[in-house]
Amino acid sequence: MRRRDLARLAALAAAPVLIRPALAAEEQLVLELKDGPVTIQLLPDVAPKHVERIKLLVGRGFYDGTPFHRVIEGFMAQGGDPTGTGTGGARDLPDLPAEFTNKYRFVRGVCGMARSSSPNSANSQFFIMFAPAPSLDGQYTIWGRVVAGMDAVDKIKRGSGQSGVVQGPDKLIRARIVGA
Repeated sequence: MRRRDLARLAALAAAPVLIRPALAAEEQLVLELKDGPVTIQLLPDVAPKHVERIKLLVGRGFYDGTPFHRVIEGFMAQGGDPTGTGTGGARDLPDLPAEFTNKYRFVRGVCGMARSSSPNSANSQFFIMFAPAPSLDGQYTIWGRVVAGMDAVDKIKRGSGQSGVVQGPDKLIRARIVGA
């Protein structure tokens, strides 16, 4: 009986080491929208510089209260510009070099970084895909993907015209990093 008790104690002592890796959560980004939370799996293995930028800006509260200024039905919702004009960003930080991947494609729920005509001009603006857009593959950096709350993304107020500019846009209430 004593050996059995010792074996149980040894198993219990070893259990935290075995359990910790399985319980270790990956960091995720949670966007609080008017229609509920959106959970985004960050992809640091694909776009480490872009993920670090998102985390830095979230830590600063940069995204809190920013509008989804460009929203095109059947395409994407774009935010991350505090001015709401599509020309603003975190101007105290340098633009980021592109981090393209073949591991993921621009499909529904994928998150990419917005940029100007230069592939190396992403700063703070991002977009969430409503539908596949293969023309963006290898042209824009993918940094995350929605794993919960796509129904809230689907309810973001749409813009008008080809540009998708939104009058009286919905806002990202709060962004936070969870896990790890």
